[in-house]
Amino acid sequence: MNENKKKAVIASLTDDVSEIEQLADSLNHCIVETFIQHRELPDVNSYFGFGKVEEIKEFIDNHYENVDLVIVDGELKPSQWFTLEKKLNVEVYDRVRLILAIFKERAERKEARLQVKLAELQYEKPFVRELIHRARSGEHPGFMAGGEYQVDDYFEMIKKQIKKIRESLEKIRDEREVHRRQRHTSGFYLISLAGYTNAGKSSLMNLLSGEEVKAEGRLFSTLSTTTRKIYKTNLPILLTDTVGFIQNLPTEIIDAFHSTLEEIEVADVILLVADVSEKSEIVERKLKISLDELVGIGATSPVIIVLNKIDLPSGENLDEIIESLQKLGLTNNRKVIPISVKNRKNIDLLLNAIYELLPQLAKIKMRMPINEKTQSFVSWIYEKAYISEISYKDCVTLSVECNTKIKDKIVTKCRNFGGFVIK
Repeated sequence: MNENKKKAVIASLTDDVSEIEQLADSLNHCIVETFIQHRELPDVNSYFGFGKVEEIKEFIDNHYENVDLVIVDGELKPSQWFTLEKKLNVEVYDRVRLILAIFKERAERKEARLQVKLAELQYEKPFVRELIHRARSGEHPGFMAGGEYQVDDYFEMIKKQIKKIRESLEKIRDEREVHRRQRHTSGFYLISLAGYTNAGKSSLMNLLSGEEVKAEGRLFSTLSTTTRKIYKTNLPILLTDTVGFIQNLPTEIIDAFHSTLEEIEVADVILLVADVSEKSEIVERKLKISLDELVGIGATSPVIIVLNKIDLPSGENLDEIIESLQKLGLTNNRKVIPISVKNRKNIDLLLNAIYELLPQLAKIKMRMPINEKTQSFVSWIYEKAYISEISYKDCVTLSVECNTKIKDKIVTKCRNFGGFVIK
């Protein structure tokens, strides 16, 4: 066993602990035991019943290797967290705190680091309040805390930091909005990648853009937005990769990453990527969660459901999975494109589906004299629009499809160069 790994115990109210195990593994934690207590509602005092807490404590006390951490597959109230840490005498993470720890490790850019810090501070506030309450009641603040005055000071520091970080993020958000407007007015279409974490969004972005952004087979490898131009189409289309979704995505993260998730909300088309190599019920659950998240952030743009990893055996027929998704209503009024990024299968079908869903294209047919300025103008159009037909005889005749936002600009340039619009 790797000595650098933290040894952790998982405790859950349900049998399905696969996702919390993946989250723990992504932080290089070693799970030494799992405790399950079947109950519909958590215990109000300690999340688990007294007997189960005693069972976990006995395991920790008697285990031949030290247990560093107890991971609760749920969201703890501050009083429950305090009770568990005091009783078990080890660090206790709930699901939210575990996800925040992953985000903290993955954050590389300034904006992502600020967003993670904001989410952490918002998460900590009610816990610090609980420690203040305990300290003022004459109770020792707990296993992880100091004295009353340190806790009071820390709470005030949290409030000041939150205000400062929000101001910094607002400036970054304003800058992003300016860039977004410039792209729109320059004729670019905006496509956003969305979907459950580790579905293959970054790999698809690499394939469509011809560039290399970080693509790793682990949860939340992408936290910052990354925007690249799609090189496999004649239209100026920008593709943005965003943070992945997960079941019960903590409200602290949704709030802190609002400006990042906004890239999905303002997209012309959303590519919702799902890993179809998993079992049908898992694909269904993750796709439903992702669609609910899109509704939650206010996204109303057309959605293409991209079923990725069809090259991998799922143990189930792809047609049956699609039929199941249809019966559940998850594909209603949405195009479904099965693809394999690894084998580059059906990528042209995906690009055609994107093209068909873009906001209405303006069509222009122009005629211009042949000269140096005209050639420069044609080169400019190739960057900003799609030239469907061009001929050089006595003059240059070209048919153009473009974003309606730059139609007037193209027509004006054409006339300035001595040309005219045929239709």
